[in-house]
Amino acid sequence: MATAMLAPQDFSSPAILLSGVVDYEMYKAFRSQLDAANARDFVVCELSTLGGDPEVARMMGEDIRFHSEISPNRRLVFLGKAAIYSAGVTFMSFFARENRFVTRGSRLMVHERKLSKTLTIDGPLTACLASVQATINEIECSIAIQNEGFANLVRGSQVALNEVIARAPSNWYLEAQEAKDLGLIEAVL
Repeated sequence: MATAMLAPQDFSSPAILLSGVVDYEMYKAFRSQLDAANARDFVVCELSTLGGDPEVARMMGEDIRFHSEISPNRRLVFLGKAAIYSAGVTFMSFFARENRFVTRGSRLMVHERKLSKTLTIDGPLTACLASVQATINEIECSIAIQNEGFANLVRGSQVALNEVIARAPSNWYLEAQEAKDLGLIEAVL
């Protein structure tokens, strides 16, 4: 299905307005606004965030993916404003590339997931080994989930998955026009 070109005036009244930390409160607001826009064929989801919980971003993203699949004639569009960092980019990655827009002067930031954990090794050796293995499993699973998100982000762009994986550990910041030039978004408004 061909996607119609959008103009700035198409973004004048977003159905979903989100700002702040990506957390469970944002998820509740997102779901409430998404449900209220259920009858609309064109839905703009506007977001500005310095980041937050990547799993909440994935939950919101899965809702976008699900609604896009069950209603293929309905267009769900992302509009990033000012700062689209971390979990905000994760959420954006669930929108089809042709449905990703940001405002002039916006910045995107991509980074690896972070882990802060103290591992205490104390007790029988087999229990110690199990604790260490559980932490390794947690890290490996988190890396796999992170890289799935990176693959969603770069699909249809000029950025290779290996490039984003290499840039993410040092926080990759992109200006709006750079994100467009690389094909990560459709347009800058």
